[in-house]
Amino acid sequence: MSVASLGYIGFEVSDLQAWDAYMTGFLGLMPGRGEGPSAKYRMDERSFRIQVDEGQKDDLSFIGFEVATPEDLKALRDRLTAAGIDCSVASNQLAAERGVRDLAVLKDPSGLQVEIYVGATALTHVPFNSPAGVSGFRTGAQGVGHVVMAVDKIDEVRAFYTGLLGFRLSDTIGIAISPDFTLTLEFYHCNPRHHTLALVPMPAPRRMHHFMVEMATMDDVGYAMDRMAKYGVRQTMTLGKHTNDQMVSFYAATPSGFEVEVGTAGIAVQDDSWRVTHHEATSMWGHKHCN
Repeated sequence: MSVASLGYIGFEVSDLQAWDAYMTGFLGLMPGRGEGPSAKYRMDERSFRIQVDEGQKDDLSFIGFEVATPEDLKALRDRLTAAGIDCSVASNQLAAERGVRDLAVLKDPSGLQVEIYVGATALTHVPFNSPAGVSGFRTGAQGVGHVVMAVDKIDEVRAFYTGLLGFRLSDTIGIAISPDFTLTLEFYHCNPRHHTLALVPMPAPRRMHHFMVEMATMDDVGYAMDRMAKYGVRQTMTLGKHTNDQMVSFYAATPSGFEVEVGTAGIAVQDDSWRVTHHEATSMWGHKHCN
């Protein structure tokens, strides 16, 4: 039993207005709808994929994992409860705010709110229409994209996501920090997306290092690069191609200080033929830090 995809992401941010311009103008997400005061944004037929709430954290505030059926949700709740995890059924109000049929809420070992749900609202009668003209995002069975998180309880967090939620290791990347120390990044999948979750084993001021949105075409990525100047977005890494998922992407700072990766053409993982590997560099070419 595994979660099926990263269905939605929630951020707590100190400047809602800046985030709205960033999401709709720069990234090209469509304003969503839903119960409650939160700002919601669409990437496809779902009622929302990213939620932004006002607050002072300027960080990731929750992640929502989708399962395929009510039976899958019950089985996963039973597994979590048997492992001693407090996995409560969400109120009808919270389920309505998330636009889902059933929702369970818990905390991972680092304290992050994790939500597991079934029955997301699909607005197939209101087609996705990007305000910036993005032709589309790769979502569907692969979910929103991916999140890369800094964690200081790597053994506990790894065991939670792999042993309880069913994530599988895709590969690792070693970054030589000094001659005597290499930082090993761990990349995990729960569907054909090369990684839905990556863990950086180190404490940091923010949990969120970056989140990734995968656009349909290289032209979509190029147009997004051109929009940075118009919306005052600071590029943090140049266009490049990663060694492991082979995504062609660039990075930019968000209004909250962490980063977004905007990419395309990531490879798929097929569990029956995939072999875990280790890489000694994050990128094949590009991805140079910007001043």
